[in-house]
Amino acid sequence: MSSVVSTSRGILPSAGFGSYGSPTTGDSDPYGQPESEFNDNDEAELFSVSWNQDYSCFAAGTNRGFRIYNCDPFKETFRRDLKNGGFGIVEMLFRCNILALVGSKANTQYPPNKVIIWDDHQSRCIGEFSFRSDVHAVKLRRDRVVVILEHKIFVYNFVDLKLLHQIETLGNPRGLCCLSQCLNTSVLVCPGLRRGQVRVEHFGLNMTKLITAHDSQLSCLTLTMDGLLLATASTKGTLIRIFNTMDGTRLQEVRRGADRADIYSIALSPNVQWLAVSSDKGTVHIFGLKVRVVGEDPATDPGTTKSPTLFYQNSSSSLDALISPGNGANPGSSLSFMKGVLPKYFSSEWSFAQFHLPESTRFIAAFGSQNTVIIVGMDGSFYRCSFDPVNGGEMVQQEYFRFLKTESRPR
Repeated sequence: MSSVVSTSRGILPSAGFGSYGSPTTGDSDPYGQPESEFNDNDEAELFSVSWNQDYSCFAAGTNRGFRIYNCDPFKETFRRDLKNGGFGIVEMLFRCNILALVGSKANTQYPPNKVIIWDDHQSRCIGEFSFRSDVHAVKLRRDRVVVILEHKIFVYNFVDLKLLHQIETLGNPRGLCCLSQCLNTSVLVCPGLRRGQVRVEHFGLNMTKLITAHDSQLSCLTLTMDGLLLATASTKGTLIRIFNTMDGTRLQEVRRGADRADIYSIALSPNVQWLAVSSDKGTVHIFGLKVRVVGEDPATDPGTTKSPTLFYQNSSSSLDALISPGNGANPGSSLSFMKGVLPKYFSSEWSFAQFHLPESTRFIAAFGSQNTVIIVGMDGSFYRCSFDPVNGGEMVQQEYFRFLKTESRPR
């Protein structure tokens, strides 16, 4: 699978100027076309929602363009409404003006097999990738652009868009791929070439690690900011597993439920104390993690993107430094004293806190500040809820907004 790359000036500008911190307006919209006369009361078809790298914003791709929303406080900060069709994928780079855009099938100018690197400060395309098949996802970090096709992943240098790596994967229609975001670590995780296998690329260490995470196909995965901790789920959707990416050791396993489910999202809190899972069962589950970390919670310093350091050992036989017996209070089965005899179902850790949502809608969840969870739905809804870090139980809804009126049924 080959790709074609073009840039308007040969070299991309540094992705560090401009931001989506406040509402802005422009005299022209992307690609030099006049802005359409849409207003807030118009309905739109929502194609995608995605968090930025630190979950402070999310982007919504619609049949009319894209919109950027700030999470705390919640508000729309920017939008581009187009006449030539919308975008199926909108990927932000933290809060800066650089975006990766992939057109929808109805986009007359940019079809779904092209990735546009868009500089909204200059209102122009500064790079373009073309492929022979549809793009399933795009991931960004300050020095890399990663494009995910169904059977291959391309890793490019952000400065000059030169191809650095090509990775073969098992069929990956969900576009599963995650990147670390700390400058001192460069980690990529994606499906391997076998069912249930995760491939971990430590680019800085020139090391590849293969982890057999599940028996079934992968359905969701996520990394900590430093890339040292990985959480995965399979298409069965009952268990979420947490691994050390350095040696592949499984550190913890939690149970979402007993019935098969489609996992929509997995999120790790910045202090690596909590894990959130959303699924088609209409419930967001919160689990306590037992991974021992050091360092301050980045949530106390909005300007930092560093995550706590995970203690890890290269020897999988020594796990005491990784497991913290006092952290996390997930309820287990009352039969756990027989866990050496009974199936895993009875000894699994169940969720610590829960929040219930409509089952007919796809929701993605992330952690906010001060024991809050933020949730965005494909029906155009935004929730903020809080959980009790001591007692758990049902979460309390703090805010609800309808940020977009959708003209299609909730997905």
